Amino acid sequence: MSEVMHHQALPGQAARAPRPHDAERALAEMQDLQQAVEAIEDEALRGRARALLADADARRLIESVFGNSPFLTRIIRIHPDWLPRLLDVPPEEALADIIERVRTAREAATQADLMRELRLAKSEAALLIAMADMTAAWSLERVTAALTEFADAAVQASVDWLLKDAARRGQIERAPEEVGPEGSGLAILGMGKYGSRELNYSSDIDIVVFYEPGELPLKSGLDDGQFFVRLTQALVKILQERTEHGYVFRVDLRLRPDPGGTPVAVSLPAAEHYYESRGQNWERAAFIKARAVAGDAEAGARFLKMLTPYIWRKNLDFAAIDDIHSMKRQIHAVGGHGTIAVNGHNVKLGRGGIREIEFFVQTQQLIAGGRDHDLRGQQTCEMLDELARKKWIAPEAADELKRAYRFLRTLEHRLQMIADEQTHTLPSSDEGLDHVACFMGFEDRAAFTEVLVQHLRCVQGHYAKLFETAPPLAEESGSLVFTGTEDDPETLETLRNLGFSAVSEIAATIRGWHTGRFAATRSPRSRELLTALMPALLRALSRTSNPDTAFMRFDQFLTKLPAGVQLFSMIYSNPSLLDLLADICGTAPRLANYLAQNSAVLEAVVDPNFFKMLPDRETLRASLASALAHARDYQDVLDFTRVWAREHRFRLGVRVLTGSADAEEAGAAYAAIAGELVRALAPVAEDKIAERAGRVPGGSFAIVAMGKLGSEEMSATSDLDLIMIYDLDDPNAMSDGERPIFASQYYARVCQQLISALTAPTSEGKLYEVDLRLRPSGSSGPVATHVQSFIDYHQAEAWTWEHMALTRARILSGTDELKLRVGSVIRETLQRQRDVAKTAFDVSDMRARIERELPSDNPWELKYVRGGLIDIEFICQYLQLVHAHAHPEILHTHTRTALTRIAAAGLLPPATADLLVSAIELTLNLTQVIRICVEGVFKPEEATPGLKALLARAGNAPDFSALEAQLRESQASVLEAFEQIVAAAAKA
Repeated sequence: MSEVMHHQALPGQAARAPRPHDAERALAEMQDLQQAVEAIEDEALRGRARALLADADARRLIESVFGNSPFLTRIIRIHPDWLPRLLDVPPEEALADIIERVRTAREAATQADLMRELRLAKSEAALLIAMADMTAAWSLERVTAALTEFADAAVQASVDWLLKDAARRGQIERAPEEVGPEGSGLAILGMGKYGSRELNYSSDIDIVVFYEPGELPLKSGLDDGQFFVRLTQALVKILQERTEHGYVFRVDLRLRPDPGGTPVAVSLPAAEHYYESRGQNWERAAFIKARAVAGDAEAGARFLKMLTPYIWRKNLDFAAIDDIHSMKRQIHAVGGHGTIAVNGHNVKLGRGGIREIEFFVQTQQLIAGGRDHDLRGQQTCEMLDELARKKWIAPEAADELKRAYRFLRTLEHRLQMIADEQTHTLPSSDEGLDHVACFMGFEDRAAFTEVLVQHLRCVQGHYAKLFETAPPLAEESGSLVFTGTEDDPETLETLRNLGFSAVSEIAATIRGWHTGRFAATRSPRSRELLTALMPALLRALSRTSNPDTAFMRFDQFLTKLPAGVQLFSMIYSNPSLLDLLADICGTAPRLANYLAQNSAVLEAVVDPNFFKMLPDRETLRASLASALAHARDYQDVLDFTRVWAREHRFRLGVRVLTGSADAEEAGAAYAAIAGELVRALAPVAEDKIAERAGRVPGGSFAIVAMGKLGSEEMSATSDLDLIMIYDLDDPNAMSDGERPIFASQYYARVCQQLISALTAPTSEGKLYEVDLRLRPSGSSGPVATHVQSFIDYHQAEAWTWEHMALTRARILSGTDELKLRVGSVIRETLQRQRDVAKTAFDVSDMRARIERELPSDNPWELKYVRGGLIDIEFICQYLQLVHAHAHPEILHTHTRTALTRIAAAGLLPPATADLLVSAIELTLNLTQVIRICVEGVFKPEEATPGLKALLARAGNAPDFSALEAQLRESQASVLEAFEQIVAAAAKA
């Protein structure tokens, strides 16, 4: 780039800007912009803006923005007054002005002021940098450096403000003006593209936060860990939270040591111990790009200097390449990344993409950087040149890879500029590709495709040559000898390097497997297969957050297996099953216990369609009918239903564990399984009674699901709330069998038989616990209720809480006529006009009674804690009862759907509805995971890091501490909503 270009204002380089893809939109937006300019209040600024619009070059550049990027168009539409200061001066000068304003934002009076200033500056910087990119005024390296400079300034300003604010609030015992980042002990490192100053246009920023204990004089009772964790959480909020002005950066904290088991800020001594004892090769690769970006620069520099021997080893480190291979194979295992394509191709992770170039460089840096300091650089293109200079690669390879890298990174930026999305995937439609081709400056899609494919194939070719000797997945570097009676020292070292702690005990256990003392390893063939699987098995277990616990549970699983050859053969043919097994053993002992007795169910997981969709009711019904087709008697029916249910619930548990089914899907699927079992067993129960009592002429019965079964929000351990309602022509009728009984007795016995069929333990276990207490008159009423008694009771005797329960009533089985009649009764009951204050009082009173009987301030008591599940359900049920008369459309058994309908009817402010929907999603997502992994209430202090990480993922939180904070915040908001909606109405 010439000095002239470097110091020229952007309109002077507008000829290089791509033409507008949507010319009509560009024209319309220009007309709107002219009107907006006339509305600028500052006369001088208005004059400068008019002059810009009169300049042909400036118009060309603005039209290019309008015709290609809806995101940038929105910024100009909202802030037309920014254009003069961005386009009247060279872009370097404009960027310097923006960054200076970011730096002064640290003096903001409030956090809200700081957040507003940063977000406005980010929008302005995004517009400026995009235009400098589009006009080729800046090279790729200058564009990524500008994005990084802005990020540094934003993070530094936020940290400075937070430290001074802590002093103002008395948390640091110094005057605010005496508090700053230097000497604070706070070291914030930028990682990945942020660390290497190669941020992409809509990138998140990867940071790790460390602190040196004892550097800040904190107030009495406040320890360093608490202080820096809260400061980190506040920093994430300042940068990441979306407001009316947008956001600054998404923040990713997952590159810290053991993110599943550590707080968001880690002490420097703990971090040093981790990297010395547990650091992994992929973390070494990550720290190649680490850079101190904010906080105490000296502390950051000291820590990175300490890590130097860990990152850069003096001996040629070919062992580290195994992990690079593994990471790359995992990326390519994701759908759509396996072949070179254009439509829908991922230019970052796909074949021939950006990640392959980065791996190409980093791999050789890890091998040679220990001895050659010149190969320790952070930027990709610079290191390609250095690798060529040191003759690790041919100069032609360096040039080709640099050209491909700059093209693909520019393409990545243009994709992200369109809508400010962190995307790396090309559009799948030809129309979308036409837009991208135009935005990249090509005449048409064909020309763009030709150049793109050429670069992708070039990258793939160089990468394939580098990795053509990649070892197979099952190969393990290091000795793994489990023969004889004594420990092999090299094997123990290998196990330690894999991340295990109790290595001697593990080695002894594995030797025990090979003795054939268990059924699973009794045959020579099973032992041969297990030996072949051992390296991959240990590696899979080592990837869990607590390898020792996962190994112990795998041992328990293995010793319970009735045979091993079939399972080991299946795993040998499908290595991905090892990771699933490791996850189950590491976090879900309940599933592991079932799997040990039913290993054949893993065959279902191998099916490529397993993770795509859950079976619908028709599929479940056909599957259950097929399972029962061979039942010879009543006992067979009980056993076969239990086998069928266990398998389907295990499959569903795996879906929850792997995150491929959320609470919305899992709750409905568990309810569908239960519903089909009830439908299948109800006629079997009647047949059993009819063997001696016969049948009641003209009689029929219906089963009504209540509670979680009714609302289709079940989990792995939910019981079944049921009501049986019967009808007959003659109220005094008797059954017609050899031992006739009155109709009331008959249906009571059918109901009891159905409960027995669902709850009785057989050799195959039991199905469910069943609760009938929601029937009319509760435990004191008959177990089966005549339909007229049901009607009379709900018209005259039922308590408000019983009508609340009725909002979740769903009819599972019965004759069409009876189902219509019962459904009509339920609707009429719920649509009755009610006294709002009395209903609110009854709901509040019921909630208070529950709180007296089951008090809890434990946020993990998800159901009973204030602000928990009961409060959300009671709000929903109260609103349904008092408004269904005028708005019958709000009646739905499913809580989330009901809340959405209540909001749509204007009965709940959208913000409150969103809050409640988010709260129930969070609560139920956590409940699903806890129910498959834990017996009883979840106790964080007893939980493995893996389970905490799993819960954080289920709650869409960056880590467990953030999840707990999110959960408490959600419960506080729900409780506030309950007080405003229900409790306030009760006092009216």
